[in-house]
Amino acid sequence: MLDDTDRRILRRYQHEPHLGPAELAERAGVTPATCARRLDRMRAAGIIRANRAVIDWHALGYEVEVSLRVSLDKTQPRAIDDFMAAAREVPEVVEIQTFLGRVDLRLSVIARDMAHYQQIYREAILTLPHMTDIEALMHVARIKSDEVLPL
Repeated sequence: MLDDTDRRILRRYQHEPHLGPAELAERAGVTPATCARRLDRMRAAGIIRANRAVIDWHALGYEVEVSLRVSLDKTQPRAIDDFMAAAREVPEVVEIQTFLGRVDLRLSVIARDMAHYQQIYREAILTLPHMTDIEALMHVARIKSDEVLPL
């Protein structure tokens, strides 16, 4: 699927996404045309999904992050779909993950402070459909947060 040239381009690209095409090509040891063609091919194949800004929530005043582990009433045929659709509508829910096992989903919720979190929890989270159990885990520190792959 990927050859050494593709991996070399991706390694540089994920560590230095701000590089212009010519500079990326030079650092990856290929011509600009080769670099552009391979990047286009990797985008078309879904290997490169997006270029995006990563925003520091703390810099915008969001000081609280909570992981909520949620179990759903699986006797309801649309429980997961209904829950996910409703959870997507809560702006402070920044991530939704599904699991197999006792816990069905995990929501990552951000808030400005504890009072704001309590408001979100009471008014938006507890009103989500089909929940049978919910457990809150207060985020204390992020030790590693990296989307860079070992290529």
